[in-house]
Amino acid sequence: MPTPPMTARSIALDLAAGRRTATEVAETTLATIAAREPEVQAFEFLDPALVRAQASAIDARPAKGPLAGVTVGVKDVIATHDMPTGHNTARYRGVATGVDAACIDTLRQAGAIILGKTVTTEFAATQRGDKTRNPHDLTRTPGGSSSGSAAAVAAGMCAIALGTQTGGSTIRPASFNGIWGWKPTWNVISREGLKVYSLTCDTLGLYAADCDDLKLLADVFDLDPSPEPAQLAGLRIGLCRTPTWDRTEPAMRDALATAADLLAQAGARVTDLDLPPDFDGLPEAHERILTREGRAAFLNEARATPDTLHDEFLAKVENRTGLTPEDMRAAYALADRCRARLDDLLQGFDAIITPSACGEAPVGQEMTGDASMNSIWTLLHVPVVSVPGLTGPSGLPLGISVITRRYADRTALAIAGLAGPILAKA
Repeated sequence: MPTPPMTARSIALDLAAGRRTATEVAETTLATIAAREPEVQAFEFLDPALVRAQASAIDARPAKGPLAGVTVGVKDVIATHDMPTGHNTARYRGVATGVDAACIDTLRQAGAIILGKTVTTEFAATQRGDKTRNPHDLTRTPGGSSSGSAAAVAAGMCAIALGTQTGGSTIRPASFNGIWGWKPTWNVISREGLKVYSLTCDTLGLYAADCDDLKLLADVFDLDPSPEPAQLAGLRIGLCRTPTWDRTEPAMRDALATAADLLAQAGARVTDLDLPPDFDGLPEAHERILTREGRAAFLNEARATPDTLHDEFLAKVENRTGLTPEDMRAAYALADRCRARLDDLLQGFDAIITPSACGEAPVGQEMTGDASMNSIWTLLHVPVVSVPGLTGPSGLPLGISVITRRYADRTALAIAGLAGPILAKA
């Protein structure tokens, strides 16, 4: 079963007060990794000597920073100057970029320890699984494509971790692993240095064992101010069944109903939010945009390594689905219209709730699960926070997503933080 890590907030406070050193945090973390990694297999690259060297350098700093000593796992599609960035593909295995992604640079300046690189699906662009296992049940997937990052946090092997989301690659694993996951508003955190799949949808994702740690990261990444409610009473919450509602499992439908009841008991005004008919076309629009933008993103890979690149990528590059420019103009136009319409709809709500996944984590590592609960929100560019606490018939986690208007990430985090303790007691 998962072992909760030291939280980012507690680590930073302890270092600021002199109660603990970064070296002590590093040693405790490495011991946990030694115990859990053989069964969970969350890391693609980990060098204990490099971890210790970073910790020693942080201890020597006169001004340590807001994330001093905080341990960070990094999805292996995010550039790190001192570690390989392999994208889980043969061409880049063992290859180091020599530069840090912008988000890594920001975290290092804040005093974080970059532990190592976590397992991703190939190019973070497929639902084919890999070696990482779900810490709650080793026979099940941790989800993807941010498989290792979510599993590492759930197993207590790092305080926070970075993922990415182009479809459901952050929020679905958060649900499956019973941890907090945050997909920020599109482009509020720089994605320089992250593998490009779809510029329209690619977003950095963040994981933590505590919502307060996500709020700390919002400060570090200088997120826009927005209202931060102090209580659930009086909040207007919309319960949203997405256009792909028919793909949810009974356990997730029950979980969403339970969450709505609990929020109402806490004083929130919970009402159904039915999306307009135009939104029914968003899943197909998302698929078309990923297919067309993936065609550009993987063209060089197909030209360089046609014999080793998986056929899934070749199919995009070769446009086997026959997408036309007219198809793409219609897909982009629909996404634009629905973003504007959702901004208007959400003026009548403080937040909406919806499933973070279709159900519990599926058995097996071959596939990472269905992302249909997430794709429209990714395309709509809104912030999403997955709240853990509820469970399904197998006792495995079921996450509930809290969503707000674009650039109201701090509102989503605040409301999610209020909901978390209530869901955990259900």
